[in-house]
Amino acid sequence: MNGSRRIRISILAASCTALLCAGTATSVAAPAPAAPAPAPAAQADQAPVERLIVGYKSMTTEANSDAAADKDAKAKGKKAGESLGFERRLGTGAALVDLGGELGKKDTADVMAAFQADPDVAYVVPDTRMYATAVEPNDTEYNRQWDLFEARAGMNVPGAWDKATGEGVNVAVIDTGYVSHSDLAANVIAGYDFISDPFMANDGGGRDSNAADPGDWMNRGECGTDQNGQPVPARDTNNSWHGTHVAGTIAATTGNSKGIAGIAYNATVQPVRVLGKCGGTTADIIDAITWASGGSVAGVPANANPADVINMSLGGGGACDSGTQSAINGAVNRGTTVVVAAGNSNANAANFNPASCSNVITVAASDREGNRASYSNYGSVVDITAPGGETAVSSTNGIWSTLNTGTRSVGSENYVAYQGTSMAAPHIAGLAALMNQTGPSLTPSQIESAIKTNARTLAGSCSGGCGAGLADAAATLGAGGGGGEEPPTGNVFTNSANVNIYDNATVTSSIAVSGISGNAPSALKIDVDIKHTYRGDLKVEIVAPNGASAVLKNTSSGDSADNVITTYTVDASGVAASGTWKLRVTDAYSGDTGYIDSWSLTF
Repeated sequence: MNGSRRIRISILAASCTALLCAGTATSVAAPAPAAPAPAPAAQADQAPVERLIVGYKSMTTEANSDAAADKDAKAKGKKAGESLGFERRLGTGAALVDLGGELGKKDTADVMAAFQADPDVAYVVPDTRMYATAVEPNDTEYNRQWDLFEARAGMNVPGAWDKATGEGVNVAVIDTGYVSHSDLAANVIAGYDFISDPFMANDGGGRDSNAADPGDWMNRGECGTDQNGQPVPARDTNNSWHGTHVAGTIAATTGNSKGIAGIAYNATVQPVRVLGKCGGTTADIIDAITWASGGSVAGVPANANPADVINMSLGGGGACDSGTQSAINGAVNRGTTVVVAAGNSNANAANFNPASCSNVITVAASDREGNRASYSNYGSVVDITAPGGETAVSSTNGIWSTLNTGTRSVGSENYVAYQGTSMAAPHIAGLAALMNQTGPSLTPSQIESAIKTNARTLAGSCSGGCGAGLADAAATLGAGGGGGEEPPTGNVFTNSANVNIYDNATVTSSIAVSGISGNAPSALKIDVDIKHTYRGDLKVEIVAPNGASAVLKNTSSGDSADNVITTYTVDASGVAASGTWKLRVTDAYSGDTGYIDSWSLTF
């Protein structure tokens, strides 16, 4: 940036909290405040611009000669009264044109008009800035992954694992890079750092083959100012480790007696770094998409492991630009499925990039109750919804994944709950990886169609449009995963009658099971939905028809979160399946009450 720390491109409002993760990371890369940042669309129109992406028609001299593109840029700059120059060729073949400094809205429009008037120019768009889309976590406690298996709002992932685990599939995570984590390391392969600006890279250099994430912390005002003259960021922010959180959801090691389970836990993850300090630029992201999918980028070694799936939990304001769309089209034509986050501004996703691009799977976020998450973008461009969590309710309602404790440098590995469409998108990327394993010949459009066709209706509400509904991994693999019948869902018995829970009292709710011969399974699933403030007051037990009981949850004076909404598994093989089963709930303290909303048994 010629020694400058000015904002290079356009979109600065959607930080991690406002966009996909709603919180710590830059979305396309910057950590966000607890409250959502203003929608970036307006800023996209008004922020200063330093570079343009110019796509020349394929048969023109400028499309095939850097010297000709430089000559054309200088000529058009002279016409507009600005100093322009060719900077480099992007992976799509487009020319990156340096404007010689930041230009305001009117001057940028004049320069773009000069290109647009040229019949040899297919498109010209600003090199805009994007940010990561995760929401800042409220707590660092690790808990169960409700998003994978809970009956109400989980994605029914375990039901797909008998069909596929992601073996032989590569998922590129275009994000902040990767910080070492033992619960993920076995599945991480070599990637690339596409951040061309050394200041934004924050690792002592520009582009290189090391996709390690050094952190994306920022000081107040370090990224310039917004259209209102306010410092960006508005406050100091710490490292988000956004890309590592996303990667853990996709392919954390499973069956290793620690941490979390990845959705496609035998797939490989390829970190492709585009987000650093102050976010990431469209130009770098275009090259990353091209390279990750097996395309050629000047000056960058060929990707030895082209991605079957790309995940982009990032975004900025404004509709999809032609340069990004061109890169996505190239990736899809090479057979790569592209998954993107819808954004975290509680707004129409049609006004966000790349959420509004064609040939992508755009993912909205749902909460643990099965509603569209309060922050999630919506609208007709949304294709599907996946669990994104809502940590504003409780950290246990967020999406748990791999992270790091370091705030301004690399610290120790840990697990943290994030929320956001950044967290929802990797659920779909993981599902796409499962489909790639069982159906290697499936096209990106076939994968998208199968995911949408086999979605189920959200258990809660969705205003504005949530696409086809909540993705269901087991149903998708059974119907379109490349062979085999859908895994059996089992016999489900449910009691949805509310039972009030009183202070210092014990209540029960019963389910009569019939038609099941022999004993209960060794992995009896018990789905529980209890509404109760300060759930640490509660002891929850399952009582078999013969009177035998097992404690599902004990009281805990330190658990001040609300509600018990989860799935328990117990070995009930020693008792008969048929008969009356009871859920027994004891409120051991006073001051908080609630009720059993519903519960079910799956045999």
